Amino acid sequence: MPDTRIKALSRGVWGVVATPFTDCGDIDEASLARLVEFYESVGAAGLTVLGVFGEADALTTTEKRHVLKVVAEHSRLSIVAGITSLATAPAIMEVENAQASLGDRLQAVMVQVNSGSPVAVIEHLQRIHQVTGAAIVLQDYPKSSGVSITTEDLIAVLRSCPFISAVKAEAPPTSVAIARITAQVELSVFGGLGGQGLLDELAAGSAGAMTGFSYPEALVRCVNAWLSADPETARVELLPYLPLINFEQQPGIALAIRKELFFRRGLFTSARVRTPAKHFPKELDVIAADHLTEVDATEVH
Repeated sequence: MPDTRIKALSRGVWGVVATPFTDCGDIDEASLARLVEFYESVGAAGLTVLGVFGEADALTTTEKRHVLKVVAEHSRLSIVAGITSLATAPAIMEVENAQASLGDRLQAVMVQVNSGSPVAVIEHLQRIHQVTGAAIVLQDYPKSSGVSITTEDLIAVLRSCPFISAVKAEAPPTSVAIARITAQVELSVFGGLGGQGLLDELAAGSAGAMTGFSYPEALVRCVNAWLSADPETARVELLPYLPLINFEQQPGIALAIRKELFFRRGLFTSARVRTPAKHFPKELDVIAADHLTEVDATEVH
C-alpha cells in the first residue's frame, strides 16, 4: 500500500517542460516563463521539469538550478523534477540539488528504472529515499534509459517502495502495462509518449498523461472529459489532434519538432536544441505548417 505520508500526484495532464534556448544556445528565461504560464492557463495538473525532453543531459548543474527556479517563480503548479542519472550516488546529488532549488515546491522526483532486476531497482530507490526523503515518480522508459523490466517485476518494485507517488509507464504496449499495474497496485499511473496511446491508456485505468505535446490544451480537455465519465467527449476532443501527435513523435527528431511547434505557436523565441539532439529538418516545413493549420481550425471551432 502507498505510504500515507507521500502525496499522490493529482490526476490529469502533467506538462513535461521543454527547455528553451536562445539562438546563441543560452537558457531562454522569457520563453520558459511563457511556457509554464501557458501550461497553467490551460489547466495542467502539474509540471515535470528536467525530463528527457527537457534536455537535462545537455544542461550544467547551474543551468538545471536556474531552470527549476524560473519554473517555480512563474507557475503555482506542483513540480516534479527529472533525475537523469541511473547510478545511485549521482542521482541522490541531483535530488538534493532539486530540493535546494525548489524547497516545498518540489512534490516528487522522477527516477528512471535503472535495472532489469527488481532487487536492484528497489535498492536504488530505497537508498535515494532514505537519504533525501523525496517522493518518487518511477519512470519506465526503456527507449531513453536503455533498460527494460517486465511489468511483473515493475509491480514487485512498486509493492516494495511505499514512497513511490506515481508511475510513468512508457514501455509499449503502454495500455497493457497500465491495466496490469492498476489492477494490482493502488497507485496513479500516467502515460506519456506524446499522448499517442492516451485514449487506450485512459481506458486501461491511467490517471492521465505526463507529456509535452505542443497542444497541451487538447490533452487537458480529453483527460478532463474522461475523468468526468464522458469517454465520448474525450474521444471527440483528441481525435482531431492525433495526426499532429503522430507527426511530433517521429523517432530521432521528436524534440526538434516539438520545439519548432512551440516556436510557431509563439511560446518560444527560438527552436534551438543542443547537441546531440537533431535540429528540425527543413524538409518538414510545409508539412508542419499544414498540421498547424488543421489544428488551429479545430481550436477556432
